[in-house]
Amino acid sequence: MSIPYLAQREDQQKLEWLDGGTFSVLLDAAATEGQLTVGRFDVSKGEAPPFHMHTREDEVFLLIKGTALLWAGDDEMELSEGGIVYLPRNIPHGYRITSDRADLLMIATPGGLEGMFRQAGRDLSTPRPENFEISKEALSAAADAYGQIVIGPPR
Repeated sequence: MSIPYLAQREDQQKLEWLDGGTFSVLLDAAATEGQLTVGRFDVSKGEAPPFHMHTREDEVFLLIKGTALLWAGDDEMELSEGGIVYLPRNIPHGYRITSDRADLLMIATPGGLEGMFRQAGRDLSTPRPENFEISKEALSAAADAYGQIVIGPPR
């Protein structure tokens, strides 16, 4: 039986992510009985994950602030502030932030994708190791563990 779940800002886990950005876990699979993951990215210009594909979940991105280029399959699109995109599983995709900063809300269903971010990222509540970075190997291992297929480098 599902029950309501409230996560205040202080309850939300913040992770260091690609290119010095952050990913906040707003709701995870444990809070939603596996139904969805909700996260929020705060990233700067040029941030771009590898071109990849999800095999387990569908994904929605809402660009709260900023601009980005988005690739889904062979299509290239511009995502502007307030734009939203639905990315079904098994469709290769990626993005690149084109504004100075971007605030991006991500919803994935079913839940569990937050595990990839937790595995490869760094919890901001812990001391930052000197020269910390998310290596290609760490990102690849986390992607593999959570049903992501890395198809190629960022676009």
